[in-house]
Amino acid sequence: MTWKFDKSLPARIFLFAFILCSICATAQARAAAELFTYDELTTLYEEKNLSPPLEIKLNHLLTTPFVVNSYQTNELPRFSQSAQLGEFLRVAEWNIERGLNFEEISAAFGDETKFAAMLDGERFPFDSDERREILEQAAALRAADVIILNEVDLGMKRTGYRNIAADLAGKLKMNYAFGVEFVELSPVYLSGRTEAETAPEKELVKIIKVDPARYKGLHGIAILSRFPLENVRLVPFKNQPYDWYEAEKHGASMIEKGKRQLSQKIFLEKTLREVRRGGRTAMLADIVDRRFPEGRVTIAATHLENRTESENRVKQLGELLELIKPIRNPVILAGDMNTSSSDLTPTSIRRELFKRYGNPGYWIRKGVGYMLGFGLFEDFMLDGITLWRKHADPTVRHIPFFAPNSEHEFFSRLKKFRFADGGTFDFRGDETHSSDGKSKTLANSNERSGKGFVTTFQVARPVKFVGKSKLDWFFIKPANLKNPTDENGSYRFAPHFGRTLTRVNRLIEDRISDHRPLIVDLPLDEPPVK
Repeated sequence: MTWKFDKSLPARIFLFAFILCSICATAQARAAAELFTYDELTTLYEEKNLSPPLEIKLNHLLTTPFVVNSYQTNELPRFSQSAQLGEFLRVAEWNIERGLNFEEISAAFGDETKFAAMLDGERFPFDSDERREILEQAAALRAADVIILNEVDLGMKRTGYRNIAADLAGKLKMNYAFGVEFVELSPVYLSGRTEAETAPEKELVKIIKVDPARYKGLHGIAILSRFPLENVRLVPFKNQPYDWYEAEKHGASMIEKGKRQLSQKIFLEKTLREVRRGGRTAMLADIVDRRFPEGRVTIAATHLENRTESENRVKQLGELLELIKPIRNPVILAGDMNTSSSDLTPTSIRRELFKRYGNPGYWIRKGVGYMLGFGLFEDFMLDGITLWRKHADPTVRHIPFFAPNSEHEFFSRLKKFRFADGGTFDFRGDETHSSDGKSKTLANSNERSGKGFVTTFQVARPVKFVGKSKLDWFFIKPANLKNPTDENGSYRFAPHFGRTLTRVNRLIEDRISDHRPLIVDLPLDEPPVK
């Protein structure tokens, strides 16, 4: 019997639908197949120069986001609303430290009963203000429509081989996108070799043992949303100032090891060796709703390099700004920007000498100080004042030589930036639209405190203002703002009541994460109270 193709319209529609479904299924299968096998991960560690097929596979993984829009409905999502803002979109941002405390994170975002049950009755008595405050902050976090996450694991032993983004999105019934920043390789070779082959690290062999069948070694950025995510793209920065593969594989110098041991003793912070393939990146996605200004909002999630100088973070920022410049609709730029003003590149005696004596600024300061009669005490006082000024406020004025602020250019670049349509990021800070009635630069989008901003990163045991930093940020392009500080301009979709949720992160004694979560509210229309 000879089969003949039915050329009728219904048959052609059916065939087209069948082919389309097949293409989609193939695309999904191809995405799943992009994960590395354990043998390939071992090769990624052992061989500096990769074979062309493995190189192509790595590049594909680092530029192709995982996107799952499982939660779609014909009904429009309901927004939160208040007398001050009307209807608004709430956005949360959190560096979740890999997702190590996943149950606490998921409870904070989504399960009021479970979160309350986790509260220690002795630390947070039932009738205490502290308990009421932490429950209020958890409720504020649960109201988030969009969640941006840094340091998200997929298939790592340290987080139980979970797919953190997928598991959290499933619990919250949200859509998600996950972008790979790094392929983590440190534990892979240790479990695949004998102790004799890893003699300098044989103690680690006894500690780190992974399951080859479950280990995927992925780490990156995630966006969760109550809206379907469209036009998702993952764009690694061209400027990668720190080589996480070559430098980490080579190992730390003696002075760097001493520095890390001292940090562990003083601040209880352990710096691990992290051999990785990949680099810092940005992930962009659109959410669409006819109630948004222009009907669309673009989310730009990023994580800038910490092991480098501030000027290299400015270069990465410049790449990101060029990427988003053509966008005409509102933009939410958020993430861990690592604006510590510190260079955490692993050091050596040669590097430390060059940083000090090879820096013209050092000699200029010494020369001016000599003419003014400055000695060791005055030098020490100047350094202390500089550290105090900028530890919680990396936006402070840069005073060359005497009170330098290496992050100043980062914020200056953002403030001067203009989108192709003339739009700008909102740098406003006024009592009406900020948390706790604070004013000054960026107070509407990022919570300020008595001195600078409420810090978002903190080591386990900070010393005064050492060990605390404002690293995580929201930068918002509203619906129609042409001047970043125009208090008479439109406040539609402008940032309001930006908060850093310090209490919710203290759910457990050792903190949920070394970073604190942030939230900001964006009114869909011009707010009633301006």
